[in-house]
Amino acid sequence: MIKQYLSLSDLGPRICILGPSNSGKSTLAAAISRKLDIPPVHLDQLFHEPHTDWVPRLEADFAALHAAAISDERWVMDGNYSKYLPLRFQRATGLIVLNVSTTTSLLRYLRRTLFERDRYGALEGARDSLKWDMIRHIAVVTPRNRERNHNLLGKAEVPTIMLPSKRHIEEIYRQWGLSRHARSQ
Repeated sequence: MIKQYLSLSDLGPRICILGPSNSGKSTLAAAISRKLDIPPVHLDQLFHEPHTDWVPRLEADFAALHAAAISDERWVMDGNYSKYLPLRFQRATGLIVLNVSTTTSLLRYLRRTLFERDRYGALEGARDSLKWDMIRHIAVVTPRNRERNHNLLGKAEVPTIMLPSKRHIEEIYRQWGLSRHARSQ
């Protein structure tokens, strides 16, 4: 049985997309951005310096960029950065949580770093490279963070959609008439 989700309009003009690394947050944000004609904000792009191999910005610089992004009236924002979630939740009008398996996240990471040249959320002027630290983060750190993230979501007072698998993510694309590719819209 396929679940009927809230409509996209129920989530309002400021949507946060959360979930494990490589779960499809940036791709979903880009699809929603095109559908609603609202700006996408990929937090990885704000956190890391462009034209690098994922070198983080100074924390104060990221904090300023994050504050500026959430102050806008309309956005769809993907990324976690747990320290900044309370600020984001104060401005968000809706949340989408992707909760794919660790195996799915690892396989997506390998595919994107080894085969995908252009992807949503990539750093400007940079190419992804395989990193053991990232594999460890996906396989060891992320599973431990799931309970913490679940507790944070329990405090959110906005419409929230939980998508616990690839099948559920596919269903939301169908129900909302979203496309993964700009040329299909």
